[in-house]
Amino acid sequence: MPEAGEETELRAALLRLRRTSGLPVVFGGLLSDARHARIAELSGAQTPALRGLMISAGSGLGGKAIALSRPCAVTDYPSARHISHEYDTAVAAEGLRSVVAVPVVVRRTVRGVLYGALREPLTLGDRAFDAAVSAARDVEQALAVRDEVQRLLATTRDRVTDPGTGPGTWEDVREVHRELRALAPRIADPALREELLSVCGRLASAAGAERPRAGGPVRLAPRELDVIACVASGATNAATAGRLGLRPETVKSYLRSAMRKLGARTRLEAVVAARRAGLLP
Repeated sequence: MPEAGEETELRAALLRLRRTSGLPVVFGGLLSDARHARIAELSGAQTPALRGLMISAGSGLGGKAIALSRPCAVTDYPSARHISHEYDTAVAAEGLRSVVAVPVVVRRTVRGVLYGALREPLTLGDRAFDAAVSAARDVEQALAVRDEVQRLLATTRDRVTDPGTGPGTWEDVREVHRELRALAPRIADPALREELLSVCGRLASAAGAERPRAGGPVRLAPRELDVIACVASGATNAATAGRLGLRPETVKSYLRSAMRKLGARTRLEAVVAARRAGLLP
């Protein structure tokens, strides 16, 4: 079943689609199992006819897009010959004619379907079609990030309570910590992001629990800590910028600020100081 955060990603993508495409009606849903998607999000609809509609793979326009794993479109839905017509009543109630359906595909698995529609039988232009594809890609990337975060969280929950003492184990923990920090800014779901950052903090504190902390606590801004975590893995400024979606100049600025707060003169000293302060595992 789709999670609440996943539907938040879908809702945001549909709103962007309506804004960028000029299409008056957009809607979509995520798959509840391998072959069925429920229409859960709508924008611009004038009736409730489409809400909650269960789309089966192979049925209707969206079902065809799901089955083929590629975008499909019709200029006049009621008279279209290359789709089945199980959903004509709901489509007619909303007055839709020209419709495009784009599947959301994550690692070759269809996870949902997005629609854009006109109430006139007109050929959809490149702007509308490209916007629909782009919106689906946004959802795909968001779901892929969520999947990776969930995977990393699942592998680290045990380590938070029993991280082990071997150097290989700690290197694994540090790498997972860095990956989680890098993914955090890309998570739109506040609950998932909070859990992610909480696990990062617990990983860091577990590593630094027995370390003496001279002076008062050191506080780094989230992006400063993200940069230091990447530097700790041996990444260059350019590689750090690529991982975090920042400009190299911005990375340098964050790094300088973090080094100043940590009282460090070199990158290595900054990493050591951050670990001593319990900011990094």
